[in-house]
Amino acid sequence: MNNTVVGADRIGGPGEILDDAQVREFVLRCLAGAELDGRSVCVIVPDATRSCPLPLLLAAVHEALDGRATRVTVLVALGTHAEMTEAQLRLHLGGPYAGCTVLNHEWWKPETLVTLGDINADRVAELSEGRLRQPVRVALNRAVVEHDVCLVVGPVFPHEVVGFSGGNKYFFPGVAGQEIIDFSHWLGALITSADIIGTRGITPVRALIDQAASLIPSRRLALCLVVRSGTGELHAASFGPPEAAWAACADVSAQTHVRYLDAPARRVVSVVPVKYDDMWTGAKGFYKVEPVVADGGQVIVYAPHITRISAMHPEIEQIGYHCRDYFLKQWDRFSHHHWGVLAHSTHLRGAGTYDPEQGERGRVTVTLATGIPEDVVRAANLDYLDPSSVDLDLLAAEEDTLVVAQAGEVLYRLR
Repeated sequence: MNNTVVGADRIGGPGEILDDAQVREFVLRCLAGAELDGRSVCVIVPDATRSCPLPLLLAAVHEALDGRATRVTVLVALGTHAEMTEAQLRLHLGGPYAGCTVLNHEWWKPETLVTLGDINADRVAELSEGRLRQPVRVALNRAVVEHDVCLVVGPVFPHEVVGFSGGNKYFFPGVAGQEIIDFSHWLGALITSADIIGTRGITPVRALIDQAASLIPSRRLALCLVVRSGTGELHAASFGPPEAAWAACADVSAQTHVRYLDAPARRVVSVVPVKYDDMWTGAKGFYKVEPVVADGGQVIVYAPHITRISAMHPEIEQIGYHCRDYFLKQWDRFSHHHWGVLAHSTHLRGAGTYDPEQGERGRVTVTLATGIPEDVVRAANLDYLDPSSVDLDLLAAEEDTLVVAQAGEVLYRLR
């Protein structure tokens, strides 16, 4: 079905599956009317940690822009993830596409970034609902400002930092400098993953991201998508300004990517797919199930293929995994660390309390059944389980145990 959502055009919806021809026609139609003739276009896309049929979509985008755009650059929104190799990019993006340049967002190289300005302390306090009051510098990949138009192409899922991913999140943190990445993630951690994940509408983190995006001088457009989790099939697609296109797909994602349980589970086993190749990304298997675990219960993150905690952030192994209040009540000890690392720490440890005398108490137990060595797991303040001892069929047969296949994209909640 076709929908007009205040500035966005949408096809599909909850329970629908679009065929390739529908998707191609939609992309061609939307871009045909987007006044792109004689413009340079930067196409911003996700990395391989997101389910998305990029070969289909980029082929249609390339067809729509061929002979019209003066140049096209495809920029992979890594955030602070590891860069993709040429072989990985070919598989992930399809192509090659004649006349297109493909770039990783090299967030670790200052020369690839440009500063757009600051969001002042009073505005930060307003956007964060009083949680933070200090200025933050807004920097992002210079390719964004060196093109006339920026086209975001990417999916919308429930998200542990912002509520629902997608839209302007592909700029911040997708192709941003580390300061605002850390800042936005710590704001989400202050709210806590369990409270913000799957929250509809403009959350404080989304408000901060939208404010930062308003400083981008290039014209911003977005092709947002609702992907059938773990596949290349699309439930819906929307096109328009990032704010409107995102909102149209977030409405569908909220009806598509959330499963409701009538009662909490004592144990949840999250089976993490191989697209998450370290615990930094594979931790989504915890985020998406934390809300349905009973107090005192356990989450087993089952991922024998994961052999390290983080490819890009070894700092997390020194800090370990702790609840939010562990850091807040010892802020002098931890404030100098990257706030994005502290945020990730709280997201995987989940809700809990900390008292200097009583110590730290997590609401649930987090157990890694991965290829990460036991001493590394325990030193990081998590429980260890030998993955070879895990029998998924036996666990699934146990009363009060939930086994989640292809974990990381679908959110589980209590009714």
